[in-house]
Amino acid sequence: MNTIRKEPVDHYPRSLLVLHWVRAVLILGLLWAGWHMTGMSDDVESKFVLYYPWHKSFGVLAFLVVVIQIIIRLKTPVLPKPPLTLARHERFLAQLVQRSMYVLLVLVPLMGYSMSSTYTMSDGVYFFGVNLPELLAKNDDWFVVFQWLHKTLAYTLLGLIVLHVIGSLKHRFFDKDKRNDVLKRML
Repeated sequence: MNTIRKEPVDHYPRSLLVLHWVRAVLILGLLWAGWHMTGMSDDVESKFVLYYPWHKSFGVLAFLVVVIQIIIRLKTPVLPKPPLTLARHERFLAQLVQRSMYVLLVLVPLMGYSMSSTYTMSDGVYFFGVNLPELLAKNDDWFVVFQWLHKTLAYTLLGLIVLHVIGSLKHRFFDKDKRNDVLKRML
């Protein structure tokens, strides 16, 4: 009887690779734009005419990309697992950071949408010219809560991204065991 030996998967599917890097560029751009525009004076017209509408549009796009990623991940039967050559605590930390990032990649844009939806002075959330329905009632008290959550969770996401990148680079350039190089899975 022939048995089929399954080799461990050492690479992500091309669809997830492309979405990962598209999402990375989107998120880094959104973090920069959010930081930059909130530091601008309210007297600067481009803050409300350019930055906020584009931040909202690209935020919705990033949300859609991560939802598609999650769907593909759930439908993909076999994905690479952390190398068994990694220390147990590193495997645990890598999975914790990755899962936490996915949670925040969903929550941060939802909090941004909730901010725009509840703010009484907001003209809504536009997605590249299409006005999305506002599902929450206008309420400036809730706006303050959503604004704080959006900002706090975005900075938390940034911290996790830094950990994610440092971990990848550490495994690639500093680990003695080259089997720990997880970055090659995403290239």
